[in-house]
Amino acid sequence: MITKKSKILKIHPRDNILVALTNLSKGTNIDISTDSLTLVTDVEAKHKFAIRNFAVGDEIYMYGVIVGKAKKTIAKGEAVTTHNIVHETEAYSVPKTSIQANWISPNLDAFSKSEFLGYQRDNGSVGTENNWLVIPLVFCQNRNIETLKDTILKGLGYENSSKQIFDLTALIDKYKSGASENDLLDVDVISNKNKKQKNPLFPNVDGIYFLKHDGGCGGSTSDAVTLCNLLAGYINNPNVAGATIMSLGCQHAQISILERALKRIAPESNKPVYFLEQQQSSSEPEYIAEAIKKTFVGLIEANKISRALAPLSKLIIGLECGGSDGFSGISANPTLGYVSDLIVGLGGSAILSEFPELNGVEQELINRCSEVEKAEKFAQIMKAYNTKATALGTGFYANPSPGNIKDGLITDAIKSAGAAKKGGTSPIVDVLDYTEQFAKPGLNLLCTPGNDVESTTGLAGSGANLILFTTGLGTPTGNPAVPVIKVSTNTSIYEKMNDIIDFNTGGIIEGTETTESCGEELLSFIIQVASGEVEVNARRLGQNDFIPWKRGLSL
Repeated sequence: MITKKSKILKIHPRDNILVALTNLSKGTNIDISTDSLTLVTDVEAKHKFAIRNFAVGDEIYMYGVIVGKAKKTIAKGEAVTTHNIVHETEAYSVPKTSIQANWISPNLDAFSKSEFLGYQRDNGSVGTENNWLVIPLVFCQNRNIETLKDTILKGLGYENSSKQIFDLTALIDKYKSGASENDLLDVDVISNKNKKQKNPLFPNVDGIYFLKHDGGCGGSTSDAVTLCNLLAGYINNPNVAGATIMSLGCQHAQISILERALKRIAPESNKPVYFLEQQQSSSEPEYIAEAIKKTFVGLIEANKISRALAPLSKLIIGLECGGSDGFSGISANPTLGYVSDLIVGLGGSAILSEFPELNGVEQELINRCSEVEKAEKFAQIMKAYNTKATALGTGFYANPSPGNIKDGLITDAIKSAGAAKKGGTSPIVDVLDYTEQFAKPGLNLLCTPGNDVESTTGLAGSGANLILFTTGLGTPTGNPAVPVIKVSTNTSIYEKMNDIIDFNTGGIIEGTETTESCGEELLSFIIQVASGEVEVNARRLGQNDFIPWKRGLSL
């Protein structure tokens, strides 16, 4: 447990490197249980240092697993960096007998009677929002989508009036008056923010979102099928009331493919879905006018449903991290893991994504699978994914970004061991490949890239009705179908970027909070968001990112 006086942290008894919780100077004496050492280099906060001497090739452990090996000799008390270690992971295998032992959930008393106000669908699922989607089947419909967006949002009062506006008038006037460059830099171009108003015509429709993308044609047939499967998942998402589909007509991603995908995943669905094909229309204005009218009729239907009390077992939480730092696996990610365990214990569900960021902890996850078949599927997807990346000249080892490395995540295995903490400790009941639909309550694994937006796009497409997103560096990411709650790993980034971050777990690092206390506070906040009582910053700022994965190289 971290206390207010803690300067270092040993995460697991097996670890042979420690984490610096604050900047440590060369010459600092460190007490470690029955041993002590003196730092022989400076060690920045979030980074690690050796607690014994390492020879070349020695394995380095953190979170109790192998996260690298020494490529140079490393002295006891020396900082561990990209200059002296490389990525390394443990081998893994799937047992032939049953895997997951009995699991005991955390204490659920505080939430055993909790409910949220959600939108109940005919199939038994419950949305945390009630949204209408307008979706192009191909990128050449994006211009029409923009026309619809401008017309519908403005005409129906769904423009994001709370989004920050920038006004260039004063800057232009200063320039015309002959002001110097330094004077121009002092001009205020930020205008006042207006409070977002609830739409009076359709008060039960939370939002109308437009899913522009660059796919649907020009790629492989498999890309088109995958896109249609993803879009079918979005239409089937509990947060979606219905959709308007815009097609050109000649593209790879045909209306018939999307219709088959919808029939397969939701054969009994009665959500209104309108298909329009431009090449069958008499003119572009007529085509757009028809889309506007059908969308309007769909909104009338969507508005007939209102929020009602639902148990927390209807929550399906997507677990995501982006802009991670060296504290992610210590504060924010374990907090999400605790929330995941609480929700699963209450009969709800969580979906852990980003397979490149589970590299090195495969055996731990395999051992948590409830069925051997699920473990085999996970192992097969992981091996196929890394093999394809390797064939294209890279691999999971290349996943950490420059920002990750700068802030302490110097190998993919270190990043992965911390990222996996978002999944808590509960049994893994299902393993989903990209676009496969959530079906089993409990903890699910979903194959997505580590890329933030591709992964959140996949989570919503597989059925998450709310996404928790941890960040140590600050990431402006949202989703058009699902509210995204941004959770910071440290107080510094929360204070600097609290206009995009919703919740702070930095108190864990500072020793004023525990994973359990933060987890319970976060779940209470989740209930407010799921009930429509709190608007997350991603919604307020209009961050509605949507990037389908083409199954090519993306880590």
